[in-house]
Amino acid sequence: MSRPAHDRADQPGIRLNINGQSVDAHEGMTLVEAAWQAGVPGITNVGCMEGVCGSCRVMMRRDRQVTVGLACQTFVENGLDVIFLPAASASRHFYDIADFKDSWDIHARFHGIFPEASRCRHCHGCVQSCPKDIKVEDGVALAASGRYREAGEIFFECVMCELCDVACPELIAPAHVGLFCRRVTAHFHLRPPNLISRIEELRKKREEADGNDKGEE
Repeated sequence: MSRPAHDRADQPGIRLNINGQSVDAHEGMTLVEAAWQAGVPGITNVGCMEGVCGSCRVMMRRDRQVTVGLACQTFVENGLDVIFLPAASASRHFYDIADFKDSWDIHARFHGIFPEASRCRHCHGCVQSCPKDIKVEDGVALAASGRYREAGEIFFECVMCELCDVACPELIAPAHVGLFCRRVTAHFHLRPPNLISRIEELRKKREEADGNDKGEE
């Protein structure tokens, strides 16, 4: 966590550009803190304003190098050019997890929802764009082969910034593939097997106890 502004008075000054505006900041500030301090307009009711991460997507230029990241976890640098990227467009993949009644047809349903998932060209653009260093390409490959639990574990740290979606030339929307895997895993495997077994044991004991009580009557 970065230090409060009043503790940064002795810090070296840093000048950078955010959305075309020259901004003065202090060492140790994040890009989003520098933007807020400089009065760069923010959008309320989205992202971390409401406890949901992934909305402060930025494109940064250092000399001739262009990278992307999250403004909340990137610190200011002298001469850095920063552009806050607009919110990602709505997903074009539609499904209702409640419609999944059993796990036998998940694979067919997945490829019906994400038909492009098997067309990954392994360009590594999704991996290079991920600010959380998630092995996105591996997760998509696991999902395409039906290994949804493993894929969901790979995407566990995903904050849905959707930078990988923007980077994918095949329009796979890897972030939404990961979200699907996490949802379907929770839908069918929310309770650990040992817990399910223990609940069943308790249920049977309760039924036996109720039967004994009735017999004594």
